[in-house]
Amino acid sequence: MINTRTLIGSALAAIASVSASTASAGPATQPEFSFEKCYGIVKAGQNDCQTATHSCAGTSTMDDQADAWIYVPAGTCGKIAGGSNAPKA
Repeated sequence: MINTRTLIGSALAAIASVSASTASAGPATQPEFSFEKCYGIVKAGQNDCQTATHSCAGTSTMDDQADAWIYVPAGTCGKIAGGSNAPKA
């Protein structure tokens, strides 16, 4: 019984570590819904893709970074305070 629990626990830990390492290894996958990129509204570490200073999703270092973007439903970005469809200068 202990061997089965150990095996299951090890398998779950391995799956979790693979999922965590691949989640931030590159750009975020495109969502299933109609979307647009919205710049300047992302919390630190929550961006969906690269910026001028970072190469992967989840690597922005400050809130509302001008060149960091996140996927939002199409037509939504213009309704968000501080949101822009293009990187801010």
